[in-house]
Amino acid sequence: MSIASGTRGRHLTRRLVQLYAGLTLYGISSALLVLAGLGLEPWGVLHQGLAERTGLTIGVVSIVVGAVVLLLWIPIRQRPGLGTVSNVFVIGLAMDGTLALVPEIHGLPARIALLALGIVLNGVATGLYIAARFGPGPRDGLMTGLHRLTGRSIRLTRTLIEIAVVTTGFLLGGSVGVGTVLYALSIGPLAQFFLRFFAVPEATAGAAPETTADAAPGATAVGAPDATPGPGAVDAAVAPASPEGAILRR
Repeated sequence: MSIASGTRGRHLTRRLVQLYAGLTLYGISSALLVLAGLGLEPWGVLHQGLAERTGLTIGVVSIVVGAVVLLLWIPIRQRPGLGTVSNVFVIGLAMDGTLALVPEIHGLPARIALLALGIVLNGVATGLYIAARFGPGPRDGLMTGLHRLTGRSIRLTRTLIEIAVVTTGFLLGGSVGVGTVLYALSIGPLAQFFLRFFAVPEATAGAAPETTADAAPGATAVGAPDATPGPGAVDAAVAPASPEGAILRR
Protein backbone atom coordinates (compact mmCIF):
# COMPACT_ATOMS: atom_id res chain seq x y z
CA MET A 1 0.00 0.00 0.00
CA SER A 2 1.34 3.40 -0.90
CA ILE A 3 0.89 6.35 1.41
CA ALA A 4 -1.69 7.88 -0.92
CA SER A 5 -3.62 4.76 -1.83
CA GLY A 6 -5.72 4.63 1.33
CA THR A 7 -7.05 8.16 0.74
CA ARG A 8 -9.66 7.05 -1.79
CA GLY A 9 -13.14 5.63 -1.52
CA ARG A 10 -16.29 6.46 0.39
CA HIS A 11 -16.45 7.76 3.94
CA LEU A 12 -13.04 9.42 3.54
CA THR A 13 -13.82 12.26 5.96
CA ARG A 14 -15.08 9.85 8.60
CA ARG A 15 -12.06 7.60 8.15
CA LEU A 16 -9.62 10.51 8.48
CA VAL A 17 -11.39 11.72 11.62
CA GLN A 18 -11.26 8.19 13.05
CA LEU A 19 -7.58 7.84 12.19
CA TYR A 20 -6.41 11.03 13.87
CA ALA A 21 -8.86 10.77 16.77
CA GLY A 22 -7.66 7.23 17.37
CA LEU A 23 -3.97 8.09 17.22
CA THR A 24 -4.43 11.13 19.49
CA LEU A 25 -6.45 9.09 21.96
CA TYR A 26 -3.79 6.36 21.85
CA GLY A 27 -1.16 8.89 22.88
CA ILE A 28 -3.41 10.23 25.65
CA SER A 29 -4.14 6.73 26.96
CA SER A 30 -0.45 5.83 26.95
CA ALA A 31 0.28 8.98 28.96
CA LEU A 32 -2.40 7.98 31.49
CA LEU A 33 -0.61 4.65 31.95
CA VAL A 34 2.61 6.55 32.63
CA LEU A 35 0.86 8.76 35.19
CA ALA A 36 -0.71 5.73 36.89
CA GLY A 37 2.79 4.33 37.51
CA LEU A 38 1.61 0.73 37.77
CA GLY A 39 3.24 -0.66 34.64
CA LEU A 40 3.13 0.21 30.96
CA GLU A 41 2.28 -1.58 27.75
CA PRO A 42 5.29 -3.46 26.24
CA TRP A 43 6.53 -0.75 23.86
CA GLY A 44 5.79 1.88 26.49
CA VAL A 45 8.22 0.11 28.84
CA LEU A 46 10.93 0.46 26.21
CA HIS A 47 10.08 4.09 25.51
CA GLN A 48 10.16 4.96 29.20
CA GLY A 49 13.46 3.15 29.71
CA LEU A 50 15.07 4.98 26.80
CA ALA A 51 13.66 8.27 28.04
CA GLU A 52 15.24 7.64 31.46
CA ARG A 53 18.64 7.02 29.86
CA THR A 54 18.62 9.76 27.22
CA GLY A 55 16.86 12.60 29.02
CA LEU A 56 14.40 12.95 26.15
CA THR A 57 10.66 13.04 26.77
CA ILE A 58 8.84 9.74 26.40
CA GLY A 59 6.86 11.18 23.50
CA VAL A 60 9.99 12.14 21.59
CA VAL A 61 11.45 8.69 22.26
CA SER A 62 8.24 7.14 20.92
CA ILE A 63 8.62 9.16 17.72
CA VAL A 64 12.29 8.19 17.31
CA VAL A 65 11.61 4.50 17.97
CA GLY A 66 8.66 4.55 15.57
CA ALA A 67 10.84 6.09 12.85
CA VAL A 68 13.60 3.51 13.41
CA VAL A 69 11.09 0.65 13.30
CA LEU A 70 9.63 2.10 10.10
CA LEU A 71 13.10 2.02 8.54
CA LEU A 72 13.21 -1.69 9.35
CA TRP A 73 10.25 -2.11 7.00
CA ILE A 74 12.57 -1.51 4.03
CA PRO A 75 14.48 -4.84 4.09
CA ILE A 76 11.30 -6.82 4.83
CA ARG A 77 9.45 -5.05 2.00
CA GLN A 78 6.56 -3.65 3.96
CA ARG A 79 4.74 -0.64 2.48
CA PRO A 80 3.50 2.16 4.75
CA GLY A 81 0.12 3.84 4.60
CA LEU A 82 -0.97 7.29 5.71
CA GLY A 83 -1.85 5.82 9.09
CA THR A 84 1.63 4.31 9.42
CA VAL A 85 3.44 7.62 9.00
CA SER A 86 0.88 9.51 11.08
CA ASN A 87 1.26 6.92 13.85
CA VAL A 88 4.94 7.80 14.24
CA PHE A 89 4.31 11.45 15.04
CA VAL A 90 0.78 11.88 16.40
CA ILE A 91 1.02 9.40 19.29
CA GLY A 92 4.26 10.85 20.63
CA LEU A 93 3.02 14.43 20.43
CA ALA A 94 -0.25 13.49 22.16
CA MET A 95 1.68 11.72 24.92
CA ASP A 96 3.92 14.67 25.67
CA GLY A 97 1.00 17.10 25.51
CA THR A 98 -1.02 15.04 27.98
CA LEU A 99 1.90 14.60 30.38
CA ALA A 100 2.51 18.36 30.30
CA LEU A 101 -1.13 19.20 31.08
CA VAL A 102 -2.23 16.50 33.54
CA PRO A 103 -0.82 16.83 37.06
CA GLU A 104 0.86 13.95 38.88
CA ILE A 105 -1.62 11.56 40.48
CA HIS A 106 -1.22 10.48 44.13
CA GLY A 107 -2.94 7.73 46.06
CA LEU A 108 -3.33 4.09 45.04
CA PRO A 109 -7.11 4.20 44.35
CA ALA A 110 -6.70 7.14 41.98
CA ARG A 111 -3.77 5.45 40.23
CA ILE A 112 -5.75 2.22 39.81
CA ALA A 113 -8.65 4.20 38.33
CA LEU A 114 -6.23 5.98 35.98
CA LEU A 115 -4.73 2.65 34.92
CA ALA A 116 -8.18 1.21 34.13
CA LEU A 117 -9.15 4.36 32.21
CA GLY A 118 -5.90 4.28 30.25
CA ILE A 119 -6.35 0.64 29.22
CA VAL A 120 -9.98 1.12 28.14
CA LEU A 121 -9.17 4.30 26.21
CA ASN A 122 -6.28 2.47 24.55
CA GLY A 123 -8.75 -0.17 23.35
CA VAL A 124 -11.07 2.55 22.02
CA ALA A 125 -8.14 4.21 20.26
CA THR A 126 -6.97 0.95 18.71
CA GLY A 127 -10.45 0.23 17.35
CA LEU A 128 -10.71 3.73 15.92
CA TYR A 129 -7.45 3.83 14.00
CA ILE A 130 -7.56 0.22 12.77
CA ALA A 131 -11.15 0.61 11.51
CA ALA A 132 -10.04 3.70 9.55
CA ARG A 133 -8.06 1.36 7.23
CA PHE A 134 -5.09 3.63 6.52
CA GLY A 135 -2.38 1.10 7.24
CA PRO A 136 -0.83 -0.50 10.34
CA GLY A 137 1.39 1.20 12.87
CA PRO A 138 5.15 0.72 12.45
CA ARG A 139 5.43 -1.83 15.26
CA ASP A 140 2.52 -4.02 14.12
CA GLY A 141 3.75 -3.87 10.53
CA LEU A 142 7.18 -5.02 11.69
CA MET A 143 5.65 -8.04 13.40
CA THR A 144 3.55 -9.09 10.42
CA GLY A 145 6.49 -8.46 8.08
CA LEU A 146 8.72 -10.74 10.14
CA HIS A 147 5.93 -13.31 10.23
CA ARG A 148 5.80 -13.29 6.44
CA LEU A 149 9.59 -13.36 6.11
CA THR A 150 10.27 -16.14 8.64
CA GLY A 151 7.14 -18.22 8.28
CA ARG A 152 6.64 -18.22 12.05
CA SER A 153 3.17 -17.69 13.45
CA ILE A 154 1.91 -14.19 14.25
CA ARG A 155 1.41 -15.18 17.87
CA LEU A 156 4.99 -16.46 18.23
CA THR A 157 6.48 -13.52 16.37
CA ARG A 158 4.54 -11.01 18.45
CA THR A 159 5.37 -12.78 21.72
CA LEU A 160 9.10 -12.96 21.02
CA ILE A 161 9.32 -9.31 19.96
CA GLU A 162 7.32 -8.04 22.91
CA ILE A 163 9.31 -10.13 25.38
CA ALA A 164 12.49 -8.62 23.94
CA VAL A 165 10.98 -5.12 24.06
CA VAL A 166 9.76 -5.45 27.66
CA THR A 167 13.02 -6.99 28.86
CA THR A 168 15.13 -4.30 27.22
CA GLY A 169 12.88 -1.54 28.52
CA PHE A 170 12.90 -2.97 32.05
CA LEU A 171 16.71 -3.20 32.08
CA LEU A 172 16.84 0.44 30.97
CA GLY A 173 14.54 1.52 33.80
CA GLY A 174 11.06 1.21 32.27
CA SER A 175 8.07 0.43 34.47
CA VAL A 176 6.82 -3.17 34.48
CA GLY A 177 4.00 -4.08 36.84
CA VAL A 178 0.43 -5.17 37.26
CA GLY A 179 -0.59 -2.68 34.58
CA THR A 180 1.63 -4.45 32.04
CA VAL A 181 -0.11 -7.76 32.77
CA LEU A 182 -3.62 -6.27 32.76
CA TYR A 183 -2.89 -4.52 29.47
CA ALA A 184 -1.67 -7.74 27.86
CA LEU A 185 -4.78 -9.64 28.99
CA SER A 186 -7.39 -7.02 28.10
CA ILE A 187 -6.24 -5.12 25.02
CA GLY A 188 -7.15 -7.89 22.55
CA PRO A 189 -10.81 -8.22 23.61
CA LEU A 190 -11.15 -4.43 23.97
CA ALA A 191 -9.67 -3.76 20.53
CA GLN A 192 -11.87 -6.42 18.96
CA PHE A 193 -15.02 -4.94 20.51
CA PHE A 194 -14.24 -1.38 19.46
CA LEU A 195 -13.07 -2.43 15.99
CA ARG A 196 -16.56 -3.83 15.44
CA PHE A 197 -18.13 -0.71 16.94
CA PHE A 198 -16.22 1.76 14.74
CA ALA A 199 -16.15 -0.32 11.55
CA VAL A 200 -16.75 1.82 8.46
CA PRO A 201 -18.98 0.39 5.68
CA GLU A 202 -16.71 -0.02 2.69
CA ALA A 203 -19.05 0.34 -0.29
CA THR A 204 -22.55 1.30 -1.33
CA ALA A 205 -24.82 -0.10 -4.00
CA GLY A 206 -23.76 1.25 -7.36
CA ALA A 207 -20.37 2.38 -6.06
CA ALA A 208 -17.19 0.51 -6.76
CA PRO A 209 -15.62 -0.79 -3.57
CA GLU A 210 -11.99 -0.18 -2.81
CA THR A 211 -9.76 -2.73 -4.44
CA THR A 212 -7.23 -4.77 -2.56
CA ALA A 213 -4.52 -2.40 -3.76
CA ASP A 214 -6.43 0.55 -2.28
CA ALA A 215 -6.81 -0.95 1.17
CA ALA A 216 -4.40 -1.29 4.01
CA PRO A 217 -2.42 -4.55 4.07
CA GLY A 218 -4.86 -7.03 5.59
CA ALA A 219 -7.41 -4.22 5.87
CA THR A 220 -10.79 -4.82 7.37
CA ALA A 221 -13.34 -5.38 4.61
CA VAL A 222 -16.49 -4.77 6.57
CA GLY A 223 -20.15 -5.30 5.97
CA ALA A 224 -22.63 -5.14 3.17
CA PRO A 225 -23.36 -1.84 1.36
CA ASP A 226 -24.43 0.88 3.79
CA ALA A 227 -24.88 -1.68 6.57
CA THR A 228 -23.29 -1.94 9.96
CA PRO A 229 -21.37 -5.23 10.03
CA GLY A 230 -22.54 -7.99 12.32
CA PRO A 231 -20.32 -9.28 15.11
CA GLY A 232 -18.75 -11.94 12.92
CA ALA A 233 -18.23 -9.79 9.83
CA VAL A 234 -15.21 -7.90 11.09
CA ASP A 235 -13.59 -11.01 12.51
CA ALA A 236 -13.99 -12.86 9.22
CA ALA A 237 -12.61 -9.93 7.26
CA VAL A 238 -9.51 -9.47 9.39
CA ALA A 239 -6.84 -11.64 7.83
CA PRO A 240 -5.03 -13.80 10.41
CA ALA A 241 -1.61 -12.60 9.24
CA SER A 242 -2.58 -8.94 9.07
CA PRO A 243 -1.55 -6.24 11.59
CA GLU A 244 -5.19 -6.07 12.61
CA GLY A 245 -5.22 -9.80 13.27
CA ALA A 246 -2.02 -9.45 15.29
CA ILE A 247 -3.63 -6.85 17.52
CA LEU A 248 -6.84 -8.81 17.98
CA ARG A 249 -4.91 -11.89 19.11
CA ARG A 250 -2.70 -10.18 21.71
